[in-house]
Amino acid sequence: MRLIIAEKPSLARAIADALPGAPRKQEGAIAVGDTTVTWCLGHLLEQAPPDAYDPALKQWRLDTLPILPERWKLTPRPKARGQLAAIRKLLKAAREVVHAGDPDREGQLLVQEVIEYLGWKGEVSRLLISDLNRPAVQRALSRLEDNRHHQPLYRAAESRSRADWLYGINLTRAWTLTGRQAGHDGVLSVGRVQTPVLGLVVRRDADIRHFEPRPFFVLWADLRVAGGQLRAWWAPGEGHPLDDQGRLLNRQPAADLAERLPGADGRLVALETQEKRQAAPLPYSLSALQVDAARRYGISAKVVLDTCQALYERHQLITYPRSDCRYLPEEHFAAARGTLESACRDDDTLRGWLAGADFARRSRAWNDGRVGAHHALAPTGRPADTARLTATEANVFRLVARNVLAQFYPPLATRDVKAAFSILDESFRARGQEILDPGWKPLFTTRDDAPPLPPLSEGEGCRVQDAGVEDRETRPPEPFNDASLIKAMMNIGRYVDDPAVKRTLRDHDCLGTEATRASILETLIDRGYLVRQGKALRATRLGSALIASLPEAVSRPERTALWEQRLGAIAEDGAPPAPFLASLVADLRTLLAAADAGRLRQALHGAEGVDAQPPGRTSRRRGPRRATTGSKRRAPRRKESR
Repeated sequence: MRLIIAEKPSLARAIADALPGAPRKQEGAIAVGDTTVTWCLGHLLEQAPPDAYDPALKQWRLDTLPILPERWKLTPRPKARGQLAAIRKLLKAAREVVHAGDPDREGQLLVQEVIEYLGWKGEVSRLLISDLNRPAVQRALSRLEDNRHHQPLYRAAESRSRADWLYGINLTRAWTLTGRQAGHDGVLSVGRVQTPVLGLVVRRDADIRHFEPRPFFVLWADLRVAGGQLRAWWAPGEGHPLDDQGRLLNRQPAADLAERLPGADGRLVALETQEKRQAAPLPYSLSALQVDAARRYGISAKVVLDTCQALYERHQLITYPRSDCRYLPEEHFAAARGTLESACRDDDTLRGWLAGADFARRSRAWNDGRVGAHHALAPTGRPADTARLTATEANVFRLVARNVLAQFYPPLATRDVKAAFSILDESFRARGQEILDPGWKPLFTTRDDAPPLPPLSEGEGCRVQDAGVEDRETRPPEPFNDASLIKAMMNIGRYVDDPAVKRTLRDHDCLGTEATRASILETLIDRGYLVRQGKALRATRLGSALIASLPEAVSRPERTALWEQRLGAIAEDGAPPAPFLASLVADLRTLLAAADAGRLRQALHGAEGVDAQPPGRTSRRRGPRRATTGSKRRAPRRKESR
């Protein structure tokens, strides 16, 4: 018997449907001819708790930290024991095993750790599926690979899992126990991704809270030129009081000039015209889709992820969604027309967009060199029956289809114009944009950056018709929301100050992964560190206190982004995991030495932020009541999720 082990039941059903023969249901599996397809339920195994290594570690004690397993152990998840037993039985009868985890780091780990845990010693093939449509699955089944080629990916995922355990277990215990000494009755969870994300929000909220608005002033003049009218803005010279962005800080010079301007004549002294062609936005990665869906429809990153999973698994309308890639395989180009015509045929909006597509065009989106383990999100070609979709599912599907359809539209062609006028020996500037060819832009219904200017020619005269001064104030930064925080996690280098670290982040400029970013936000909310206020994500007093009590390096993004770089070297270049984990252990010892009850007490008393609600009560129920080093009371295990 050939045994195929899929990551989840929906993938197993798609594989069984693609095999020749009639499927027969079994306990925890589907048999088709000489092949049996079974499945995991997500992770069937998890890192064993500390007391699996030493029963004494069931008690949370400062003097037992750091906890460093010598030989790592996995343990079945409580709800997975039945399926694990079914796979064990099937493995005993198998002559050949096929690994059919999702085509990413976690997918490689999830199935392979089960195969190794259950003691299979034979050969393993690798089945890579990113599209659940039957033809795509059949093609994948004809292209099985040797699983040994994916060992570096497995070692990277295994190293990530172990490193997260070391980091989360040790720092969470240290800060929870120190927190008890400081008077806080609750678990203080620390993670290598969630805590830097919390740090971003805490620092942004502090910037908003402590922001002091400063007044500045702008002077506008409405000009009559030969071809019509336009509005120009005064550019005050260095002789006036300006801030570092060239804004006028004193109203009087603007007011004095405004009084003299009406009826004054001037001249166009400089004219710059530039024609630009902008290609359509690329097809979506998951994070890019989460950003756009949050902006357009106000839905959270978690809702977008869950919706994509439903479109992929239940409806089979889109390809594998947990992708960090925005490019498509070159072989997909030839079938794109038929795929999109089928996908769009039952939806009025999509049919309208389809009618404008020119399938003779080939954009930069089809590029094998930019496609890794998986490609960008795309329609599978199955017709979208909107009557069977929720409104959110329909909206998200249209976004995915739109960005692929846009690849068959002309570029957006614009003419950007910058004009400089001299009036009363002062400089005034105007800018505008003319759309020469809207290209793909109508699909996106975005606003124009600037209205067009009337026809202009350098040296022509102008006359001021009206002028005025606007009193403005500098504005604080906007609070984070789902879209902006996901975007920050995608481009974390913007929040790094060290130039050397910025350079190293060029190829690994991210915090978290496509599959984890949404869950990280929800975890921070569940643990009472963040709350949603409308669309905004704000830090609670508890979240602010935790960040203030930790060493700065724990709450900054540099560490975890560099972790991803090291894990990338393991996955892509075959680097050994041992130096990475050894470096982490040395780092942990330094961080644990910084746990200080006095600092934490001060942080808790002086914390600023919004009030959290039920999560605080949950934490009190779960945590140990006392936190001295020799505490007799056992603290329950609190799983740390990155």
